[in-house]
Amino acid sequence: MIEQPPFGIEQLDHIVLRVRDVDVMLEFYQDVLGCTLEKVQSGPGLYQLRAGSALIDMVPVDGQLGRQGGAAPGTEGRNLDHLCLSVSPFDGDAIIAYLRRKGAEPGPVESRYGAQGQGPSIYVPDPENNVVELKGPPAEAPTEQGSGR
Repeated sequence: MIEQPPFGIEQLDHIVLRVRDVDVMLEFYQDVLGCTLEKVQSGPGLYQLRAGSALIDMVPVDGQLGRQGGAAPGTEGRNLDHLCLSVSPFDGDAIIAYLRRKGAEPGPVESRYGAQGQGPSIYVPDPENNVVELKGPPAEAPTEQGSGR
């Protein structure tokens, strides 16, 4: 029998992105996605953005913390596959039009499975090609379970 841990996971607390250009990335996450800058720790090089109940942390690759992670992310090696943000309300056409007005290049609305169930989502790359999934609420009707990405 597998021993269970003495705790339960409640939700995602934060994600950390190693970034090449923190100013461009902060602009995208604040001005395009609507995150708010919550805390800056300039000594170690840590920028913390509020994303709902979670945080998106950014560490410049040339800063104290960022240097610990090795080479900078690029097209041949990213820091993660994607991060997913639940959004509400979800109007796919309006979201895509908005993202395009902001200079982003979103993909189409597709149905994907996430923590709340099967529902609509849009992938959009940030300025350093990290993929951000904007996930809507689950569909009303039960659907076949699949995987996000």
